[in-house]
Amino acid sequence: MAAPSAATRRKLQRKFRLRGFTLKVDALEEAAAFMDRFPDAEDDALDLLLDELDKEPLQSSILDRDAVRRVVALLVEAEEALDAASPAVTSARSALRVVDAFLVPRFHYDPIKKVFYEHTGRLAVHGEAGDKASLYRDRYQVLLQRLARDKYFSKPAFDTVATEDSSCEITSIQSLIGCTGRRWIMGVISQLEERQFYLEDLTGAVPIDLSNAKITSGFFVENTVIVAEGELLSNGIFQVNTCGFPPLEDREASVSLLMGLDFFGGGVIPSEEALRLSSLEKKAVNDMFVILSDVWLDNPETMEKLAVVLDGYDSVEVVPSLFVLMGNFCSRPCNLAFNSFEELRFQFGKLGEMIAARSRLKEHSRFLFVPGPDDAGPSKALPRCALPKYLIEELQKHIPNAIFVSNPCRVKFYTQEIVFFRQDLLYRMRRSCLIPPTTEETSDPFEHLVATITHQSHLCPLPLTVQPIIWNYDHCLRLYPTPHTIVLGDKSEQKAFKYTGITCFNPGSFANDSTFAAYRPCTKEVELSALEG
Repeated sequence: MAAPSAATRRKLQRKFRLRGFTLKVDALEEAAAFMDRFPDAEDDALDLLLDELDKEPLQSSILDRDAVRRVVALLVEAEEALDAASPAVTSARSALRVVDAFLVPRFHYDPIKKVFYEHTGRLAVHGEAGDKASLYRDRYQVLLQRLARDKYFSKPAFDTVATEDSSCEITSIQSLIGCTGRRWIMGVISQLEERQFYLEDLTGAVPIDLSNAKITSGFFVENTVIVAEGELLSNGIFQVNTCGFPPLEDREASVSLLMGLDFFGGGVIPSEEALRLSSLEKKAVNDMFVILSDVWLDNPETMEKLAVVLDGYDSVEVVPSLFVLMGNFCSRPCNLAFNSFEELRFQFGKLGEMIAARSRLKEHSRFLFVPGPDDAGPSKALPRCALPKYLIEELQKHIPNAIFVSNPCRVKFYTQEIVFFRQDLLYRMRRSCLIPPTTEETSDPFEHLVATITHQSHLCPLPLTVQPIIWNYDHCLRLYPTPHTIVLGDKSEQKAFKYTGITCFNPGSFANDSTFAAYRPCTKEVELSALEG
């Protein structure tokens, strides 16, 4: 293979960079060789290659030879379909990119320079004591820098008229000593002593009394960051009058301040490419995602119901672009007492056969598998890695392009950011509540849950004793900037709720209630469905 010319190299690198990809040397040679096949339609061929790469479940935005070669092999089979006179022939399948949680970039906030910088180097799964402290510090810093831009909490430039009482400026806990009157403080709720709750920030801790506090919507649990208004009593306890979560920031405002940093993990999209993808996204009216949670493979009744769902979608005019199957994949926990892994492997194989028997689904739909809280894996800590290879090998023989990914995981559809998380979060949040949630705005527990995770910018703000998190990978559970859609797979009742422009829904438990959901990314509409009987 002749080495590509300098001009070709520059052209390829520029085009790939526009789509958020970086090419290794061997990948560049592979792309150049593909382009050479079409001397009269080089640009069309290159656009087609990039469109197909966009749909691949890539592990990284840095492409090696294997990634490019895999897509080239698919395109060469359809070589005759490329006509030099027509624009690039693009597949009807959606431009979908799946991001594994363990590949999400980590950022630290520098409060002096007021900028985020990316963490470089390896992240240890087994952290040290300092990593646990960093987990809390990083969560706090993300919310503090967001709060500092809120007009109600930022200090006025000219403070001549404002009185002490009218200012909502945040006071550090260390500065409370000797202060009288009403003060606003922001901190993490923690239980440093038995039955005594404290509010901690980066400067210190103060015992708090929440008994008469007026609260906003949400679940106030240990570990959540709150903004509290009250005063320091002579006994050293901060009497809280009103408290709530840090205010939300509009997604566009967050994104514009991050100056092109890739918090989501799907690759940075330049503005001109974002415009192109955005127009394609609006036209993708036929694209639909079907989400099922609790797909028990060892339960014959569940498998019969799944066959009915697959048959239904196999017969529609345009089949769904993506099926998301979330765990648990077994009706009983895969713990140390579980001894049927061989049987479960066989059942995954049966599922593969079931999908392969529906030729239209096998050909035109993608299948994404997200493990549940009781599925096989190295630990119960979040994020959970993808299902073990041993279990899924039989299924992959039937569905080679099935995607197995972590819990939580992220999906980028054109420009839209979607987060999938399978955890029985609602029950645990309600169990861990320090104060009964207010019923003033809503009495719906799901709405309280959505308010909590969006304002905390975190999928699971529970105490680490209730839900362990791998310290160095806590950033994978962040919801900053806020994604467009959050899918919370939970065994509780199916629900959908749009909160401050964010679409949140729970597809329900398919095994228990025969419920599932269909999502149209083009309009962000959620269709809650159930099988009758």
